[in-house]
Amino acid sequence: MAPTTLVGLESVTRSYGTRALLDRVSLGVAVGDRVGVVGRNGAGKSTLLHTLAGRQPPDAGRVVRRRDVATALLAQGDDLDPDVTVRAAVLGGRRDHEWAADATTRDVVHTLLAGSALDRSVGSLSGGERRRVALAALLLQDADLLLLDEPTNHLDVETVDWLARHLTRPAAAARALVVVTHDRWFLDAVSTSTWEVHDGAVDAYEGGYAAYVLARAERDRQTAAADARRRNLVRKELAWLRRGPPARTSKPRFRIDAAAALIADEPAPRDRLSLERFAARRLGRQVLELHDVALELGDRRLLDSVTWRLGPGDRIGLVGINGAGKSSLLRLLAGQLEPTSGRVVRGRTVELALLSQEEISLAPGARVLELVESVARVLRTADGELTATSLLERYGFTGDRLTARVSDLSGGERRRLQLLLELVGEPNVLLLDEPTNDLDIDTLTVLEDHLDSWPGTLVLVSHDRYVLERVCDVVYALDGRGGLRMLVRGVDEYLEDRAAERGATERGTAGGVGVVSNRDVAVRPAGGTVDGGSGSAPGAGSAASREARKAVGRLDRQLARLASRAEALEARMAEPEVAGDHQRLAALAAELRDIHAERDRLEDDWLDAAERAGD
Repeated sequence: MAPTTLVGLESVTRSYGTRALLDRVSLGVAVGDRVGVVGRNGAGKSTLLHTLAGRQPPDAGRVVRRRDVATALLAQGDDLDPDVTVRAAVLGGRRDHEWAADATTRDVVHTLLAGSALDRSVGSLSGGERRRVALAALLLQDADLLLLDEPTNHLDVETVDWLARHLTRPAAAARALVVVTHDRWFLDAVSTSTWEVHDGAVDAYEGGYAAYVLARAERDRQTAAADARRRNLVRKELAWLRRGPPARTSKPRFRIDAAAALIADEPAPRDRLSLERFAARRLGRQVLELHDVALELGDRRLLDSVTWRLGPGDRIGLVGINGAGKSSLLRLLAGQLEPTSGRVVRGRTVELALLSQEEISLAPGARVLELVESVARVLRTADGELTATSLLERYGFTGDRLTARVSDLSGGERRRLQLLLELVGEPNVLLLDEPTNDLDIDTLTVLEDHLDSWPGTLVLVSHDRYVLERVCDVVYALDGRGGLRMLVRGVDEYLEDRAAERGATERGTAGGVGVVSNRDVAVRPAGGTVDGGSGSAPGAGSAASREARKAVGRLDRQLARLASRAEALEARMAEPEVAGDHQRLAALAAELRDIHAERDRLEDDWLDAAERAGD
């Protein structure tokens, strides 16, 4: 029995000025559909959502909806009444004992409205707080179709993970979901199909973001429609998807096999050793160091006796709950904040650039190309030279957008320009605070490609798990109580620790789980600086520590070989002739179990070596 269609578009056209954002588009959303929408900034994604919601009538064609369908839209700008309280906006007239008795409502309120008093007026909230209130109100509506436009904006990594689980829980299966987002991890987590909006058309693909990238690359290869630069970016994205963390191996087996031929000769996303040598020549050994640093803002202690060293070529990701001090730590490293106690040391060769979340003030009448060329006409990279015009074209400023005035740019275009103005200054230390805000996925892949060949030291704050895993070699967490520690297993470890802390709090136990709040060791798993908290120069250490670092590198290579063997075995087990042969299948399964057991043993050895490397 075919699923019931909730809303359908029949030959719908919707224009903005002389440009057709939707050109004779026909599609439908059925019960249980979970659709992710991707496309460049300005392609018409938000217009598509508003058309499905009935907020914007089409110029031609028609929108057909089931008579009793209830639709809820989270737009990029909310329509909350500033004079009502948070309680009224989210919970209506329900009393505390009424909404608290419902587990789903309690979960939404405690997660999205944590730290916000329910009796505060909506008008007194910040932009991020209003966004959370609007999202909470929408999730608690009894709607058949949820339309979400960039729901992960202003959410931290932990809340993004919660939202993905909330939207895919069994109780939500009867709802349909259409979500516009640049967060590729979130797309893969919540969507079972993908719509790409481009040139007035909407192309549909089965599966989440990973399946979409593979299908789009295959389409481009077969039709030869994409130019060489775009195809290379897609191929590098494919290489990352194939070589990425085990969490992404859930994508369909046949799509992995189809991608293998495309990326067989694709180099690794970046040659870390070459970049480190290039960075060492530009930076020297001393880059940024915190020595027994404490940082207080108002009555909050963001850092408590933290010692941390960043070396040449380090690529660091920072995570933590909202308010933990991530932006403040970047400002401390940049010299915009002074520590309450302790010392911040910057190397003599450091040329630092900070991309903050606040939009910089640019002359409204200035033109894009002239503005960039006023900083530099040519950008030197590890791969050679790049003109300002070429860099702008890579980031979507083509044709008349090269000479557009700042006042005519969209929010996403101004964010891109702000990023480019930092890059063309040729810094060798780059501090990025939520750089993915307002960027579309195509622009994100360009940024990631650029950072792959950028040889300096990078510190990235982002709620986008995909970008963190794609760009950074190691992730650190701020715990909100002054502690800073390295996460050996990245974002997954952070989420597990946060869940354990919440569980301990709910059981009434004291203290957090796995939290380091002072001078404990911060260990990097591969290459770069190891911080022993001793005040010695970067790279110094005992013979035992050096030997342990060598062991870490050796174990990394062994784990990579095991991962390749496991992939090859899984591919053989998926072959039709093997799948039908139970004896061969059992033998291969036994071999795969042995590989997994060996991997577990090596991972234990890796953790032990990593700990010894920091002693």
